[in-house]
Amino acid sequence: MKWLNDYRMRLVLVGIVAVMVLSGENAKADFTFGEPTNLGPTVNSSHPDAPDCISSDGLKLYLDSDKAGGYGLWDIWVTTRETIDDDWCAPVNLGPPINTNYDDAAACISSDGMELYFQSNRPGGYGSWDIWMTTRETSERNPEGFWSEPQNLGPLVNSSNWDGLPWLSPDRLELYYYSRNRTGGYGHDDIWISRRETVNSPWEAPINLGPVINSSASESVSFISSDGLLLLFSEDVQSPLRPGGFGDGDLWMTRRASVLDPWVAPFNLGPTVNTSFYDGAPRISPDGSTLYFCSERPGGFGGEIYGDIYQAPIIPIVDLNADGIVDNADMVIMVDHWGTDYSLCDIGPMPWGDGVVDVEDLIVFMKYWEQENISVNPQDN
Repeated sequence: MKWLNDYRMRLVLVGIVAVMVLSGENAKADFTFGEPTNLGPTVNSSHPDAPDCISSDGLKLYLDSDKAGGYGLWDIWVTTRETIDDDWCAPVNLGPPINTNYDDAAACISSDGMELYFQSNRPGGYGSWDIWMTTRETSERNPEGFWSEPQNLGPLVNSSNWDGLPWLSPDRLELYYYSRNRTGGYGHDDIWISRRETVNSPWEAPINLGPVINSSASESVSFISSDGLLLLFSEDVQSPLRPGGFGDGDLWMTRRASVLDPWVAPFNLGPTVNTSFYDGAPRISPDGSTLYFCSERPGGFGGEIYGDIYQAPIIPIVDLNADGIVDNADMVIMVDHWGTDYSLCDIGPMPWGDGVVDVEDLIVFMKYWEQENISVNPQDN
């Protein structure tokens, strides 16, 4: 029968493509968040702790804290680990010239590890908080030293109000940050973007991200994923909150199909991540596997402002037909949509996909398929 022949042909194609993936040859998905877990007392303290950024190799986590041992009220610290499977070590203060006896926070390190952007209320700025930048000539793993004297980004980027929480795009040509009550905005806190032609060019005057993302409420702590396709942000606890949230400040997300496409309307990350307490400062690991954020939810170690740093796994949905198992029927669905932009099957290389169903998606699928099928039937190996 024709339907049976078609099904057999699809299974043949499934087998061919699977062999390509498993042998290493080259032949906008839904995803979920796992249960958040506290990073524990080695990283978190009895003071507020909040994540800033993660190095491109995933081995350094920069964070803010006003705990003892710093140079001012808020300082920038860094915790390291030997591999991405190891636990984080005790944080080390970055020291001067980055930290001062003023507030220094919200660090964002460039993808090459040579530039560090942060906010500070130290003297020499244009407003109550400004964005500053420092550079170094080596990215060796010693977390202290080697940074140049920080430079203010100037009056085009900074204003007479509050400018901060910078986030540098992966190509280092776009700088996202928030500005409070800046002329041309839509609300109390808005996200703005400044661009430069090359990494050696000066930053241009910022542009508001517009009413799709910004509102009359608060959009402040922004983050861009390493592939440039996700924009996450959270709300300021002292500002008006967006409707549809769960608590005193939530995590929100917007997506785009490619770096040339517009952002879609933001949506709330939901009750697995957000609570009735403050949840903020969303950051995703460079490999797209883990969400980091801070939360004041019960059970932490820290203070009332920002609380502790938490992590939650980001899990692609590979059960494409939603029958409760990952099997060949799901693989057939993927193969049937090979080469298209069918969002259900677009699960790689990041959990949210890259706009096309191809070998990157099958690599991700086979990882989960092997876990479910080979572990269940080890005698077949």
